[in-house]
Amino acid sequence: MRVVLAPMEGVADAFMRKLLTDIGGYDLCVSEFIRIVDQLLPRKVYHRMCPELRNDSKTASGTPIRVQLLGQDPQWMAENAYRAVSMGSRGLDLNFGCPARTVNKNLGGASLLRDPESIYQIVKAVRGAVPDDQILSAKIRLGWDCKSQCVEIAQAICAAGAKELTVHARTKEEGYKPPAHWQYIKLIKESVDIPVIANGEIWSKEDYLKCKAASGCDDVMLGRGALAIPNLALVLKGDNKMAWAEVKELFVKYSEFETWGSKEKYYPQRIKQWLRYIAMQYIECEALFMRVRSIKRTKDIIALLSE
Repeated sequence: MRVVLAPMEGVADAFMRKLLTDIGGYDLCVSEFIRIVDQLLPRKVYHRMCPELRNDSKTASGTPIRVQLLGQDPQWMAENAYRAVSMGSRGLDLNFGCPARTVNKNLGGASLLRDPESIYQIVKAVRGAVPDDQILSAKIRLGWDCKSQCVEIAQAICAAGAKELTVHARTKEEGYKPPAHWQYIKLIKESVDIPVIANGEIWSKEDYLKCKAASGCDDVMLGRGALAIPNLALVLKGDNKMAWAEVKELFVKYSEFETWGSKEKYYPQRIKQWLRYIAMQYIECEALFMRVRSIKRTKDIIALLSE
């Protein structure tokens, strides 16, 4: 099995990727998406979003990372895809699943699921720009507001030349509401001849086994579950859930990095979000989360986490 860390916008930044891959168990990371509109972005944008490009496109612990692009113009997507792989990205991933309103109102992310032909043209253009020895992958949901086109979408991506597909087992309209419809991933897997990675509602080893049985996929991508149990990738491979004391140490490490420079203004929101997920799996975190959620000043949050 392979375990991939999901490209969670505003969450799985370079330091979070470092924290989680240092723990171990991940075979690949996908970067937060880089939004492509109508230009070839400068190299500094790629280095800002994916600083691992300066480290042979690997995290500090050696986990490969793949740049993800999001956009709707085939030519600009192709030009930026070539830039990403020429800078060292371990392949290239395309985002057709982001449910964010700001993205979808501008015809990006999941909005393209309503038009399989547009997805085909984007993937085809990018495939033509990315060298054959580089894996081109894509991430989708099951559709916009229904699942009737999920096989057609997957087949369009495959026909256009992608070599790997990740499927989040919900529609855009379903957002992140349980359940995940893993059985539809199996329909997709049986309709294409490329590897398929299952994604959605995997919070434990038990969830993984259920997903595997329903989807037929050995490989999985972890998103919010990776935040709730920081060593979840290893848990899926046979380890026990990490101890609460170890989790608390991660908060301190995270705080030291995420309060540096301009990052500080985002810190309170991000740490509260992470604590909320941790509290879903660690009863010890519930009281801590309740105390932190009402605190606004960064230094006060850090002092509480360091107790």
